[in-house]
Amino acid sequence: MDVLSDAFANYPVMRYVIGAQTPDYGERLRAMISFFVMSRAYRCEEMLGISDSRGLCGAALVSRPDRWPGPEALDLLRTELWSRLGGDARERYDVYTAACKQFSMEAPHMHVNVIGVCERVRGTGLGRRLMDHIHMMSRGDANSRGVTLTTEEAGNVPFYKHLGYRLVGHARVAEDLETWGFFREN
Repeated sequence: MDVLSDAFANYPVMRYVIGAQTPDYGERLRAMISFFVMSRAYRCEEMLGISDSRGLCGAALVSRPDRWPGPEALDLLRTELWSRLGGDARERYDVYTAACKQFSMEAPHMHVNVIGVCERVRGTGLGRRLMDHIHMMSRGDANSRGVTLTTEEAGNVPFYKHLGYRLVGHARVAEDLETWGFFREN
């Protein structure tokens, strides 16, 4: 959670959903990241990490095609999260989710829910190594035809294209938030 909280501290969709001007933004971000991590844990989904000499510095949360909806305890966590963040944040999250749904793929695939590296190691290739591992996992899964992901940073678009992803959609979520959907076939 520390790595992803650091990696997403200034990420556009987090600032949009949580509210960038919120005085307790860091705590609210950590609550949202905690929910994402626990969602994967409750569903027994992959959580990948990568380390350098100073410890864990990158992470990715990945869903497989045969995703299990999770136990009732996950629903309780979701309710707690939105109670903590408030109705406005939930509405903004729903707007974002609706924009991303137009990028849905029919073929069974793996999905990168979040991937990030700590600020101190950005640009060192660790994110690429995580992506390479996800691609290997997808190729090794008989039920997966490829990998999907979204990004809300325009600067990430060339990176994903360089990794072999095809842009499958683009949407403006709000005045200051855009999202791009990608698919990479195995």
